[in-house]
Amino acid sequence: METRQISSEEADIILGYDENHFRDVKAKEIAPAKLSRTVSAFANTAGGELFVGIAENEDATKTWSGFENVEAANGVLQVLEGLSPMGNLYSAQFLTSPGRKGVVLHLAIRKTREIINATDGTAYIRRGAQKLPVLGDEALRRLQLDKGLSTFEDDTVNIPSETITNSVTTLEFVLSQVPSAEPDIWLKSQFVLTSERPTVAGVLLFADEPQAALPKRSAIKIFRYATKEEGVDRETLAFDPLSIEGPIYDLITKAVSTTKEIVQAIKRVGEAGLEEISYPDETLHEIITNAVLHRDYSYQTDVQIRIYDDRIEVESPGRFPGHVTVSNVLTEQFARNPKLVRLINKFPDPPNKDVGEGLNTAFAAMRRIRLKEPEIVESANSIIVFIRHEQLSSPASIVMEYLESNPTITNEIGRRITGLRRDVQMKDIFVLLRKRGLIEQVPGKRGRATAWRSVQPK
Repeated sequence: METRQISSEEADIILGYDENHFRDVKAKEIAPAKLSRTVSAFANTAGGELFVGIAENEDATKTWSGFENVEAANGVLQVLEGLSPMGNLYSAQFLTSPGRKGVVLHLAIRKTREIINATDGTAYIRRGAQKLPVLGDEALRRLQLDKGLSTFEDDTVNIPSETITNSVTTLEFVLSQVPSAEPDIWLKSQFVLTSERPTVAGVLLFADEPQAALPKRSAIKIFRYATKEEGVDRETLAFDPLSIEGPIYDLITKAVSTTKEIVQAIKRVGEAGLEEISYPDETLHEIITNAVLHRDYSYQTDVQIRIYDDRIEVESPGRFPGHVTVSNVLTEQFARNPKLVRLINKFPDPPNKDVGEGLNTAFAAMRRIRLKEPEIVESANSIIVFIRHEQLSSPASIVMEYLESNPTITNEIGRRITGLRRDVQMKDIFVLLRKRGLIEQVPGKRGRATAWRSVQPK
């Protein structure tokens, strides 16, 4: 396990950390069993950092007071090893600093797929700087849903089976399937009709009016606020909120087209006077599709689309499932509602054509038209995607900013960070910067391996 020496300034930064939702500090004297509660809370929520060997003084200041040596932390590490059967709970390093006493154990706790119990057998979750025990069947069920270990889409709905076996949506869908089958037989084979009762997934996909059976959780609400301000109230609404309803396939299509129609009516002052603003079709489509297909349907809240003068906010009920976090959502996959995702893909021209690539497509589309990438935020009970109408810096500025923290840049990297699509466009930017004396070609690299760097001092 790595032991790293950090500067006195870095140590001071650690001592100045406030404990929050993602970070905590503990004295080396803490009992490993008690420490396991904090580890459980991080792993079951969003992950976090833990520094062991930081003492808190009576005046709320903190002192570096680490373990005498690496071996003295073995008790802590042994407890951590026993918490996760998968063995992927944490990474660790020891920190030392000149003039500071002992070694501090720095733990990076990962958000896990499975529920992690502390050594007392209780699971904990993190809320702000607190660790809260998960007590009772209802709380445990909530945690299982949040982590994607169980899914609300499989719960049955107490309505007649004919709601989905004899719906127009089902009849049209079954006729398009090969091989064809009777509706009730096919729905049972897909486990969306169980004990003569439709499941939540079955109602969302195949009922003509899912909102009658699943009120306040199966529609999309669209709000138009005539302002750029945040934290506004109903007084800034341009019109009464719109409610988009219908089976989930139609729901996505209607929501995207309605959002585009509202956005196209927004004007802003530009160089040529009043100009329309616009967002890429792929961005709106993919983000709204994700909000509908991957939301947590156990929450009695509709998906919300809030349209402002300079941005769109898409809020999807429920936190990230499994091991997914804000930082890895573009690279990791975890389907909270696998039946919804799989079965809607069987519809003609499905909204989720490229399963697992939707958000990447949305981000790339914004870069192509020189707009800033969407921002994803996880709140207490929802995921919010902010799609802002803000121009990126010029491609040349982006290249120079990249070279401030990276030694070289290639054409491929340049296109990825600037949104330019063609090799020749990116090459023109490099040539322009070279003519200005800002960058130079890296010696010895030619052809596809050609790289550029900031001009080196002579």
